[in-house]
Amino acid sequence: MLVIAHLSDLHLGAHEPSAVATVAADVAAVVPALTVVTGDLTMRARTGQFRLARELLDRLPGPLLVVPGNHDVPLVGVDRLVGPYRRYRRLVQADLDPVLRLPGVTVIGLHTSPAWRWKSGRVSRRQSEAVVTALGSAPAGAVRVLAMHHPPRAGGLARIIGRARLLRAVALTRADLVLAGHTHVPGSALMGLDGTAHRPVEVVAGTAVSRRTRGAGRSWTTIRVDRTAVVVEERVQDATGWRTGAVRHFPRPG
Repeated sequence: MLVIAHLSDLHLGAHEPSAVATVAADVAAVVPALTVVTGDLTMRARTGQFRLARELLDRLPGPLLVVPGNHDVPLVGVDRLVGPYRRYRRLVQADLDPVLRLPGVTVIGLHTSPAWRWKSGRVSRRQSEAVVTALGSAPAGAVRVLAMHHPPRAGGLARIIGRARLLRAVALTRADLVLAGHTHVPGSALMGLDGTAHRPVEVVAGTAVSRRTRGAGRSWTTIRVDRTAVVVEERVQDATGWRTGAVRHFPRPG
């Protein structure tokens, strides 16, 4: 059994203090093999907000794989033009497209929030090729995971440029999981991919600790993978603390 903790959209600077104070212990209680955070660590990419994010990341159980979101780029000003990722690189991590290889699992994270786009995402040809390289070289039987801020199937303002190319890479590498955030509304489903019967599980995490809940409340997600199944469990904050919310079962992609 592989256990993954998936958090997203922390929005430190627009956060609920009780959630920040308690979420790390709730994550640690499931004893994850790794913790994935899919972007929007801050509300406005300010130095103080990144310091708060760094403090929370340091309390989460590792190893960690983290990618930036569109809120992790300064909204306006010179910094957005000349150093959009400077604070993220200095206070979170230098690598915007990290790869993590652990026994039984290979994960690649993609930075889908270029500074010249405000809300929608983009995946470059180089990034899609990196997915093929990283996940395609995973050992037989390993769980293959792609993590990104923008859900690959999102439309409208959240639509990803380069989506078709990315989904071809997902199909080619037979990825098991695609993890994302951005919407603040948790959900999970099997993804249909053109030209193949392979159907990875897409998991979109809600907002873990922010006040920007969009009516869905605060939540983070536990994912359990064994040889035959993927179980996705939402952990939801209420007045008494964190509790189990929706639980969904999927066949593990073959």
